[in-house]
Amino acid sequence: MREVPSPKKLVGLALLVLGLGTLPAVHAEDGSVVVYSALDREFSDPVLTDLTKREGLTLRAKYDVESTKTVGLVNAIMAESVNTRCDLFWNNEILNTIRLKRKGLLQPFHPRSSGDVPDAFKDPEGCWYGFAGRARVLIVNTRFIPKPERPKGIADLASFRWNGRVGIAKPLFGTTATHAACLFAAWGDDKAKSFFRSLKANDVQLLAGNRQVAAAVASGQLVFGLTDTDDAMLEIEAGAPVEIIYPDREPGGLGTLFIPNTLAVIKGAPHPVAAGKLADAILSPEVENRLADGPSAQIPLLKSVTKPARVETPATVPAMKVDFQAAADAWDRAAAFLAAEFAE
Repeated sequence: MREVPSPKKLVGLALLVLGLGTLPAVHAEDGSVVVYSALDREFSDPVLTDLTKREGLTLRAKYDVESTKTVGLVNAIMAESVNTRCDLFWNNEILNTIRLKRKGLLQPFHPRSSGDVPDAFKDPEGCWYGFAGRARVLIVNTRFIPKPERPKGIADLASFRWNGRVGIAKPLFGTTATHAACLFAAWGDDKAKSFFRSLKANDVQLLAGNRQVAAAVASGQLVFGLTDTDDAMLEIEAGAPVEIIYPDREPGGLGTLFIPNTLAVIKGAPHPVAAGKLADAILSPEVENRLADGPSAQIPLLKSVTKPARVETPATVPAMKVDFQAAADAWDRAAAFLAAEFAE
C-alpha cells in the first residue's frame, strides 16, 4: 500500500518545486517577524531592515525570484496555509493580493495610516492596503527611434515595423500578468486575446522580467519595450539613452495603468503583534517619501504625502480605468490563455 504524504510533507515538496526554499520553524511572538516581499529586494530590503531594527524586531524575509515574480510567493503562501509561516506580505502588485483574500488567507488589520489610503486602494474589510504605486510604461531607446516616430501606445508593440525588435516580460508573472488581467477586464476576453496573439505574431521578445526589458532597451538589444517606471528610472539615472513614454494618453485612449504595492497580514500569522507593528511602520508617509526619493521612484498614494513624485502620476497622465476586482475575476482566464499561447 502506498504511503500517503502528510500535509507537512506536501508543503515541503511544493516549496521545493517552487524553488523558494523554506524558512526555519517560527514561534509565536518571539521578537521576529516573517515578511514575504515581491518588490525587488534592492528596493524593499533596506526599508524592512531599517524599520525592523527601529521597532526592535528581528527580520526574517523571503524575496521573490525573477522567474516566478510575485506568483511564486503567492503559491508559497497558499501551500503553507496548513502551517502558516508568513506574517506580512509586501506584494508589488494588487491582483494576487485580492486572490489571497478571496481564498480566505488574509486577516483584517488596521494600521494607523489606514484612513490616509484612498478608498480605491484599500480593501473595505481591512484585509489589504495599497501604497507606493508604479506606472506601466514604454521605454524607448532614443538613439534608434527619432522623436516623431516613437510609439504612443501599447498597440505599437504589435506594429510590423518593429517586428522582432520590441519586448515585454513573460506575461505569466508580476505586473505584466497583472496588466494582462486588467486588459481582459477592460477590453473583454476576445479583444485581449487578439492583442496578445498580435504580439506573438510580431515576434515580440519575451524576457524574464521588467528589469530585463528595460536593460535590453538601454543596451540597444531592443528598440522599445513595456516595463514599469521603477525599472525604467534605473536606466535613465544610469545615463542610458532611453525615454519613458506613458502609453495611450491621448483623449479617449486606454490610459496608462497605475499599479500599487499592497500590504497584507496572513491569516494565522505566527507573529500578529509584530506584523501589526511593522505594518504601521511601512504604511506611512515616511516610507512613501523614501520610496519616492529612492532609486525605484515610486508614486506616493497616501493623502497626507505632499512630496512630488519623480515620475508622472494620474494627476498628469490619464489613468487607465480599471476595476481591480473584475481584473481579479479575469485572472484565471487570462493566465490559462497566456500560458497556452506563450508556452516555451
